[in-house]
Amino acid sequence: MSPSLNARTGAPPLQTEAARPATVPRLNLNEIYRVPIPLAVYPVPTFFPTNPFWLLQFAYNCVYQLLFLSSHPNPHFKGIFSAETRSVHITEEATAKILWQQGFFGKGSLSRSEPTWLNREKRRKGLLAKVTSEEITRKRREERKEFKNERARKEREAIEQRLMEEGKKPTAEDGSKAPERAKFLENGHTTSTTLLNVRGPETTLEDLLASTGISAEGDNEKLGTELNGQLQSTQSNNNNCRAPNKTVRFSTDVTQSQASQIESTPLPLLHNDDHEMAGVIENKEHLQLTLEEAFFLVFGLGVLDVVDPETNIPISTPSLLHLFRNYSHFPPASTLIPQPDDQFMLSYVVYHHFRSLGWVVRSGIKFGVDLLLYNRGPVFSHAEFAVVILPSYSHPYYFGSEVRRDTEAKEKKSWWWLHCVNRVQSQVKKSLLMVYVEVPPPTTDHDIDKGAKHRETSDIVALFKTYKVREVSLKRWIPNRTRD
Repeated sequence: MSPSLNARTGAPPLQTEAARPATVPRLNLNEIYRVPIPLAVYPVPTFFPTNPFWLLQFAYNCVYQLLFLSSHPNPHFKGIFSAETRSVHITEEATAKILWQQGFFGKGSLSRSEPTWLNREKRRKGLLAKVTSEEITRKRREERKEFKNERARKEREAIEQRLMEEGKKPTAEDGSKAPERAKFLENGHTTSTTLLNVRGPETTLEDLLASTGISAEGDNEKLGTELNGQLQSTQSNNNNCRAPNKTVRFSTDVTQSQASQIESTPLPLLHNDDHEMAGVIENKEHLQLTLEEAFFLVFGLGVLDVVDPETNIPISTPSLLHLFRNYSHFPPASTLIPQPDDQFMLSYVVYHHFRSLGWVVRSGIKFGVDLLLYNRGPVFSHAEFAVVILPSYSHPYYFGSEVRRDTEAKEKKSWWWLHCVNRVQSQVKKSLLMVYVEVPPPTTDHDIDKGAKHRETSDIVALFKTYKVREVSLKRWIPNRTRD
């Protein structure tokens, strides 16, 4: 409709839509995490059965890849063993990025999962406009919390309305007095002894002061202190009054929802002069690899070299296995005779087993289990399975009286332990997977006098082949769902 037509008809002029804020383009996660492991894979040429020269092309590609191409990085990635944290540190930023994006190995030392401390620091100083994953998670949790509070408020109002309709609760028309609202004077005191009842999480001190005509400017700290003291004295003088639904204590500080909203708003970028004054931010975060992840990258994939922090010399694979087995105990003992049921041996056998099946294996300590299994990775979906590692001594060697007495204590688990673990996993919607590792009998390969830490790599392969893994899926029995 044109402006002249609006003037003739008397219709109000049309308002143009407000310009939408520029949204940050979403990352293509499938493209970023397309490589499942940090190895280069070269495709095989397409098979043409009618082409007689296909075999020559296939042979040429195989010879070319063997001579001129390599699936392993050159040089290998470098990691530093840390005895204090019992982990392997990746200090190079490029290596840490590759290991995370190609297999989700390790975690940031200053982050929950992905190393994002540098981006968060840049955003805090205004050098980055992109919202970090921690801020997105915090905003979602705040929205979920506000949604639950709003739902609880509506349910409470529905119950009150039902009670009024049934006549079980007096209404204002019956002559009952509604709760008296507190009235504030300019000095911050109240003329009523009724405790304030605030409905809804969005009510703040500024809203209440605005409704009473009192300005929040000035000595806010003194005002908040007097209000807190007055509310406490009011509560002690009205013990016979009916308790309200929710009581609050006023404070001049910013609420948690307001703080999260302030943090989630995009920060303006600095100008070139400010950026030059800010300088380059040093990345103080490194990638931490667990002992199982580090040994899998060294022994399973052959892409990592773990160096001694004192000599800066790479540790050989047999010596690294001996070192990790000793540090699986607390306190670590260098003179400890390796046993076939060492904690590191059991956990690494299970870790290697599921990694070879294509699962992304992460630590499950926050859910009270040993490992978590992801289908593609933590950035795509939640973990599907929670793994509990249990040793199994079914070999005839462990049926002796003295040996059996020691193994029964390691195998024995209480019913209450199983119920607690299963209940936690059902609450977080994960399937509990109990993995039993068949422990082989101790042989001369486990004796330190035979030079266990100087064992060859081929002997390590033969050692791991003596272990067997059994999987048992366990679900919580619910009568309403599993009656049949």
